Amino acid sequence: MIMALLMDVSSIVSMANMAILIVLLAVYGRIYSKTGATFTIGLMIFAGMLMFHNVIAIYAYFAMAPLYSDDLLPYFVGIHTAELAALIALLKVTVWPEGVKTTPKAA
Repeated sequence: MIMALLMDVSSIVSMANMAILIVLLAVYGRIYSKTGATFTIGLMIFAGMLMFHNVIAIYAYFAMAPLYSDDLLPYFVGIHTAELAALIALLKVTVWPEGVKTTPKAA
């Protein structure tokens, strides 16, 4: 029961990773089309490889679930959750690089 839940959690987190990666790929593609900066090609390849990793992970969870050791599942959840945190940070600095700016109130 708990192992099936861990497999589901890991799959859901991987799908969230894929959603963020799609947004990042779109943003990087838009930046490249406007600027032609080759650095964004590297970012697109990086995001594409992470997308490939998550597609394989989700496929493996559903197609090869009986082959996974139950002892590994908590680690898979941890790996995908750490990846999600990193992708959220990357999305934040990509889309909103200046962060929260506050203006001082007039006296």
